[in-house]
Amino acid sequence: MGREFGSLIRVRHIISYSLSPFEQKAFPHYFSKGIPNMFRRVKDSALRVAPPFIGFYFIYTWGTQEFEKSKRKKPSDFEEEK
Repeated sequence: MGREFGSLIRVRHIISYSLSPFEQKAFPHYFSKGIPNMFRRVKDSALRVAPPFIGFYFIYTWGTQEFEKSKRKKPSDFEEEK
């Protein structure tokens, strides 16, 4: 009747290879290369990422403290009422 669903079109000059999912290794070299590579990448980008986070943390805590201070009443304003 026609071509199968997986090969409906024929593309010339392009070679594609495939491997069965049952023959692939899910996590090749995960512990020997993957984890050390992760630590290296974190170390390389830490100096770019950490200072803004530290700065925003200090700004956030300062702003929260100032907000809590501004919500309180000043005791000196109510001394003559006693």
